[in-house]
Amino acid sequence: MGGNQTWITQVTLLGFQVEPTLECFLFGLFSVFYAFTLLGNGVILGIICLDSRLHTPMYFFLSHLAVLDLSYASNNVPKMLANLVNQKKGISFVPCLMQTFLYLAFAATECLILVAMSYDRYVAICHPLHYAAIMSWRVCTILAAASWVFSFLLSLVHLVLLLRLPFCGPHKINHFFCEILSVLKLACADTRLNQVVIFAACVFILVGPLCWVLASYTRILLAILRIQSGEGRRKAFSTCSSHLCVVGLFFGSAIVMYMAPQSRHPEEQQKVLSLFYSLFNPMLNPLIYSLRNAEVKGALGRALRKERLS
Repeated sequence: MGGNQTWITQVTLLGFQVEPTLECFLFGLFSVFYAFTLLGNGVILGIICLDSRLHTPMYFFLSHLAVLDLSYASNNVPKMLANLVNQKKGISFVPCLMQTFLYLAFAATECLILVAMSYDRYVAICHPLHYAAIMSWRVCTILAAASWVFSFLLSLVHLVLLLRLPFCGPHKINHFFCEILSVLKLACADTRLNQVVIFAACVFILVGPLCWVLASYTRILLAILRIQSGEGRRKAFSTCSSHLCVVGLFFGSAIVMYMAPQSRHPEEQQKVLSLFYSLFNPMLNPLIYSLRNAEVKGALGRALRKERLS
């Protein structure tokens, strides 16, 4: 770093910049959403772990999705809630960079877990006779572990590229958490390399997986249309349509945020889109994927009856 440049030790998260009364309303609303996120994903994770009937590849990946949603929301939302009711909205720069690292890692892992889930559904519906052989526990474990390891390594690349930059101001981030594009604006050096790497990572971790997911579900849809049983067709279509809802919400908001041309109000656009995959998506995932599923409802009912009898 140059002689006139200093390392930032603290930054201010500007958040939503609304009236105090609206801040209190948002605090209450987002607190309820966060509580539902913790409760819904915690229930799903607990049921999958405790009920042996749900020890299948589909629920194995769903358990990873629940862990990711809990981690992702807990990385961003508590600080956002604290800043809504606190006049001092500062955060030390090192925890800020750690927040950036973790949110990138969890987001990339979720992309890859969604791909693994679409592949699992593709094999289950298009190749049911070979499902047990193809989706063995060894394959599932490798897919999940590879998703986590690769995503954290990719996030580490972004962190290293951030750390090479001199940060000398401004000391304000126009966001409710340390989102990477907002953090880059604090740098007093050329950030084109960072932006190129971010775009390349988005192509690899967003566009590539999205194409794979859409191709898988296209094959699944064609297979569903060939199912003779009306009940079997309804069940398969219900499962896959709910999966596509999650995929559309998650990938759509991320692609618009990181790959679409910036609007006249890019910061406000980023905040709204960030809410989708920081708060709304983790809250909706248990409802879309699991709690409307007959097997999960059955497992929850058995757990509640067992609790009453004990």
